[in-house]
Amino acid sequence: MAAVVGEDGRMHIREIFSRQRTTFSFEFFPPKSAPAADELFATIAELERLRPTFVSVTYGAGGSTRELTNNLVVRIKDETSLNPMPHLTCVGHDEGAIRAILDRYAQRGIANILALRGDPPAGQPGFDRSRDAYRRAGELVACIRRYNDTGAHPAPGGFGIGVAGFPEGHPETPNRLVEMDHLKAKIDAGADFIITQMFFDNRDLYDFRDRCRLAGIRVPIIAGIMPVTSVPGMKRMAELALGTRFPASLIRAINRTNGDAEAVKRVGVHWATEQCRDLLDHEVSGIHLYTLNRSNATRDIYATLGVRDSMDLLAE
Repeated sequence: MAAVVGEDGRMHIREIFSRQRTTFSFEFFPPKSAPAADELFATIAELERLRPTFVSVTYGAGGSTRELTNNLVVRIKDETSLNPMPHLTCVGHDEGAIRAILDRYAQRGIANILALRGDPPAGQPGFDRSRDAYRRAGELVACIRRYNDTGAHPAPGGFGIGVAGFPEGHPETPNRLVEMDHLKAKIDAGADFIITQMFFDNRDLYDFRDRCRLAGIRVPIIAGIMPVTSVPGMKRMAELALGTRFPASLIRAINRTNGDAEAVKRVGVHWATEQCRDLLDHEVSGIHLYTLNRSNATRDIYATLGVRDSMDLLAE
């Protein structure tokens, strides 16, 4: 069944989940140059044919890509049939900045936002957050919910709000009970759904999903999947997402390639495809592919799953 679409193309996430069993979505990051922008839109044109439920656009540490993110989100909204969902972070934002961003998105018909705490700018571990309006993602969620309640967003229900989840554990919260308390606070503040950080062992996602249920968290949980496409990329994943656990069987498969770049990519895409197949068999709410602004791995996963576009998955 197709999602509810407003006259200007808005698709609120709550309406989508009320009508679709599973979602399939992609993530992009904003380009920093005109050539990179052209290359990204060539990728977007290829992936648009797969009809994802939505696409998300990342936000640089400390709001460093604020305008690039805003501009890319609006361009996707205006020039494609896709449903863009911008990331928005707390770090480096006062109340006025957040309100201005929400106003712009509301006026342009953006339906959903992923609310995150965010990271300080690179190389500034002691970044001064005294001027930040909010310190935690849950506070940003509550801000967006208050914005919705004012009726400032022209669509019924205002923005749909997503938050992050960490199947392998949040790197800054080793106490997993406290971590779940923080996640529950975000949901209680008004979040509609969760998108997880990448993981490579589905057992971590299933355990996370069960612990969410035990904590009284009932919102949809969308699984974040990032295919390994190179050994250097795998090492960057480990650096950027502290705590990422690569199963021994995946490492063995990578080692068997003896560093052959194409073989590494095949192993990584096959692993991610099997993750997706198993997740679908276990009725995951959605799959969110971190594309790294490239289309090949995503298209290969779709093809191997036998999917022409995401609506095929939704109809099963």
